[in-house]
This record gives sequence, structure tokens and C-alpha cells, in this order.
Amino acid sequence: MDFELPETHRLLRDTVRDFAEREVKPLAGEWDREQRFPHEIVPKLAELGLLGIKIPELYQGSGLDMLAYAICVEEIARVDGSLALTVASHNGLGTGHILAFGTEEQKQKYLSKAARGEWLAAWALTEPGSGSDSAALKTSARRDGDHWLIRGSKMFITQGSVGGFCVVLARTRFDVPAQRGITAFIVETTTPGYSASKKLEKYGCRASDTVEITLDDVRVSDAQRLGEVDAGFRDTMRILDGGRVSIAAMALGLGRGALEMAVRYAKDRSAFGKTISEFQSIQFMLADAKTGLDAAALLTYRAACLADRGQRFTEEASMAKLFASEVATKVCNDALQIHGGYGYTREFDVERHLRDVKLCEIGEGTSQVQRMVIAKNLLRE
Repeated sequence: MDFELPETHRLLRDTVRDFAEREVKPLAGEWDREQRFPHEIVPKLAELGLLGIKIPELYQGSGLDMLAYAICVEEIARVDGSLALTVASHNGLGTGHILAFGTEEQKQKYLSKAARGEWLAAWALTEPGSGSDSAALKTSARRDGDHWLIRGSKMFITQGSVGGFCVVLARTRFDVPAQRGITAFIVETTTPGYSASKKLEKYGCRASDTVEITLDDVRVSDAQRLGEVDAGFRDTMRILDGGRVSIAAMALGLGRGALEMAVRYAKDRSAFGKTISEFQSIQFMLADAKTGLDAAALLTYRAACLADRGQRFTEEASMAKLFASEVATKVCNDALQIHGGYGYTREFDVERHLRDVKLCEIGEGTSQVQRMVIAKNLLRE
């Protein structure tokens, strides 16, 4: 679906697709089986500019826009959901928060290292007791002179054990409504008291680093505070808008990859004297998949383009993520069904795509949360 993209973005898509086919696809299954974060691919991602997609050239990034970001995530997800998640979270959450709300000193220090691949970025909002109700977080940060002491734990943190720094959301006031007393801090992962205490066993995206982290009186200077005191939750909601575009793109890529596999298999597999692609039941599954994914692409690209124009895109991001994730999950499920018994084995990558895509209905706000956001915006109009 390249016809509506600018030429620069079509060239970017071709470049990232070639990289994904050569460097990622042959190894993605192995990384998944070993549940191993592929450290060896990080320098290659940095060399191609995929670790600084939206970071300005001033900080050694690629200086690209949100649409380019979505395309990059989509193309990597087409062959590997785990690595797509790494690229999406590093660019959209950890570095994205600093890019949007950091001081010049913070940008100089952290964004350049992130773009070069020296430090991967993590972002810590979710806690064992607060997921969709993210403002209910209990991790605290209290002043100690010119420093802050951060105490608590965070759950489902991508790059939590392999990252060089982590943006941590912590409560700085308990005497105000929950959404008004939260502040963001940049915590380097070598800081005493920071530990990745539990690596999580997951259904999908198994080569993405996902851990529980513990913050045991982690001491950071006020220079590590990111944004205004007590305004971290407001800033977080803006960061999540962009993150939802990337998860929509990830779902889109996984769905496209699964559809391509299904088409190839249907053309090769024979039953009852003809290829199964000749059966109308299979054709209708493929037709529905193509239609749904193209519609998801339009929603995703629209949200990205609104962001690039500096317009509000909260509702559009939620619509894109909701639709793309649910469509892609169905596409991956139908693609496995078309493969029959072989699809249920690890001989074909389609089962990995189905496992990976489920995250897209959960991460960065569940489908139910997206419906809440959409309805809230609709009823406000």
C-alpha cells in the first residue's frame, strides 16, 4: 500500500524492508526460541538510523517524522514483532519523553547516546498494581535537598534490564488528585538501588527484554527530573498518543507478514486435486485480511500525519491502535488456520506472528481503554 506515501517514505520503506529481510528474518525464530535479547543487532539498528528515528540531527539522530517512525516499525514487525517492539519503545517512549520535555542538557546527554545505540531507552509507568489505571501508581519520589529518592517497583518494562537509562514515573504528592501529583525522572540503570529483579516469561515477543524493576531509594539529582514537578502524568498522556501509533504500526506489520505467508502457502498447498487458494472459503479469508489491513494502514498513517502537522491526534491514535490490533490479530489467526496443522508448529513463522500480535491489543492501553478514549472524545464534541 505505497501509493499514498511520499517518495521519501517509499524509499525509507524499501531500505528498512531490505534490512529486515537480510538481518532480522533469518534469526528471528532463533531469538524467539531462546527468549534472548539480540544484543548483536543493536549496532546495526543504530547504523541504519533506527535508534534515533525522530531524534534531530543535532543529537546525531535521523530527524524523521512520525509517519517515518510508523513505517520503520511496520517493516520490522513484518518479520519480527520482538525487534519491532524494541524499536518502537526505544524511539517512542524513552527517547520520545526526553525529546518532548527534556532540557537541552538532558537531550545532549541522553539522545545522542540513544541514537548511536550506546544506551537503549526504557520507560517505566506500569506497576504490579496499576495497569490501565495508570494514575494509581505508588512508586514515590521524595525530595532530599537537591536530590530525589525514588522507591517502588515497576512491571512489564521493555528494555528494563538491557537499557542504559529509564524514564521513571513516580508520585511526588499524595495530597492532590492522583493525576496531578506525578513527576518523571531519568534514572541511569547503573544507579545504586536500580535493579531488574525479574525477567518475565511471555507468550509472545519473547526476544524483547521485559522485566520487573525495583527502585530501592534510588538517588537522583534534580537535574534528572524530566519536565515540571507534578506534571508528569499530563506529559505521559501525550507520549502515549505517539506510542499508540507505533503499536498500530507494529500490528499492521505483523498482520501483513502473516498475510504474505498465508498467500504463499495457499498457492503451494494442494487438496482435493487443486491448490487451496482456489477454494472460495480461503479466498474470502484472504480478501477480508487484505481489506482490513489496508483500512488499518489508512487509520495509522492518518494519525501519524496529524502528529506531523502538529495537530491533536489523541482520538485518531486510539482508533488506529484499536482497529489495527484487532484486525491484525484476526488476520494472524486466519493465516495460521490456512496453514492447518503446519501452522500450529514452529516449522512456519505464522505461529510466532500470532503470539506476537496479541500484545498489540494489550500494550500502551488495552482495546477497552482505547474505546474509552474514543468515546470520551466523541461525547465531548
